[in-house]
Amino acid sequence: MRWARRAVPAVTAAVAALAARDVLQRDHALLRNFPVLGRARYLLESLGPELRQYIVAGNNEERPFTRDQRRWVYASAKQENNYFGFGTDNDIEYTAGYPIIKHRTFGRAVPPSAPAAGQDVRLPCAKVLGAARGRARAFRPESVVNISGMSFGSLSGNAVAALNRGAALAGCLHNTGEGGLSPYHRRGGELVFQLGTAYFGCRDERGRFDLARLKDLVASAPVRALEVKLSQGAKPSLGGLLPGAKVSAEIAATRGVPQGRDCVSPSRHAEFADCDSLLDWVELLAAETGLPVGIKSAVGDLGFWAELATLMRDTGRGIDFVTVDGGEGGTGAAPLIFTDSVSLPFQQGFSRVYRVFAERGLHEQVVFVGAGKLGLPDNAVVAFALGCDMVNVGREAMLAIGCIQAQKCHTDTCPTGVATQHPWLARGLDPARKSVRAANYLRTLRRDLVKVAEACGVEHPGLIDADSVEILDGRTSATPLREVYGYRPDWGLPSAADRAEIVRLMTPQAPRGGTATPSPTAVR
Repeated sequence: MRWARRAVPAVTAAVAALAARDVLQRDHALLRNFPVLGRARYLLESLGPELRQYIVAGNNEERPFTRDQRRWVYASAKQENNYFGFGTDNDIEYTAGYPIIKHRTFGRAVPPSAPAAGQDVRLPCAKVLGAARGRARAFRPESVVNISGMSFGSLSGNAVAALNRGAALAGCLHNTGEGGLSPYHRRGGELVFQLGTAYFGCRDERGRFDLARLKDLVASAPVRALEVKLSQGAKPSLGGLLPGAKVSAEIAATRGVPQGRDCVSPSRHAEFADCDSLLDWVELLAAETGLPVGIKSAVGDLGFWAELATLMRDTGRGIDFVTVDGGEGGTGAAPLIFTDSVSLPFQQGFSRVYRVFAERGLHEQVVFVGAGKLGLPDNAVVAFALGCDMVNVGREAMLAIGCIQAQKCHTDTCPTGVATQHPWLARGLDPARKSVRAANYLRTLRRDLVKVAEACGVEHPGLIDADSVEILDGRTSATPLREVYGYRPDWGLPSAADRAEIVRLMTPQAPRGGTATPSPTAVR
């Protein structure tokens, strides 16, 4: 028994050393917060495919993101092998609604053949944001993939900092969310400032919108556009409440509210009450700041959209961009009935909104942004084919910086420090390390979008049209995307001038295609 008595101290020392290493390392937030114990998660993860195959569930049965989808995001963020072997395990023939992207044998765009080609592509927006309405600070977004609005308060400061640094590294925009512009948003990434119903960060002592404070805020940070949030997919037409216990000094300062008191977001804006006054307010914001101004909304009653587009056509006032959030979008907390059943899913909602603008001849003047599980290449390609010019990623970006889909966002006990204000849990997330993973994911998604565009014979995902996608009806038939949503031949694409310019920007000077020269008998 002597060996046993000697082994106990040795094992104890080894466990203590392992715990110390876990607490001090910065690569894995879960291990920093739960030393040693957290390793069980990685062990189970490594055994997961085998366990699920025989006992639990398949790779495509988990929700809201399947195991395969999460694995793709994780591998992309870590720059690991994100390929899949042995073919698809999706039940394609028997899945109604499954999208099939149609490649072209001889397309206009010829993909490069070098092994590392396309690893870090430049993928700007095909439209210039604010140009159609002559905004003073109109610009062409450098990335068609950007980070969606997730507030400081909903996310930890470290998570926001990681996303903002990641946005800077990847050259994309970072939406602040309605919780205001915090110090963690000032880590180098360019911003879209979101104006919610409580006007956090630009309100006076009585909670009213303060234009002077907005202008000061915009002048103090790299804000490139303003987004008026009307609603979001997972909780449309609801306000919000941040309990006083979570309103720290930092959150209070960022939002302009009293520390330690319940922080309420109303369900409606006080600055406008109809489409006419909304457009007046949008034009005021644009004139005073020079910035492009847009709206974000889930889609329900189409009467609002019809009235808005008609007023834009008839009065000359207008928004510069529309962010359509699908009902499958995420949120920190909401009633189950709202997350499950209120507001249209992205494809149906977006196509109806796009149709409203297209029927009034406005679709080439507005930049369309999509959100709601569009951080996956297949979903994003369908969004571009329907007319999106850019996509916003939210939960996928959270996965990239360590989220494990624990679905505890509403409990303040997120084990990886992403969606929590708990100091110990938040400290586990190292912004410097995780920002690199966020940037890797964003770059990989852009790379895959370019690869698919080239397979479709075009230079840019914004040039993929609705004829390039078919939707399976079952095992024996499919319907072109254009017919599914009743699009006309010219819908879903930028204007001819914008198409020509984006082709010029995306066309490299170096030769593309095969590595060998054609033989003398080749037919050209």
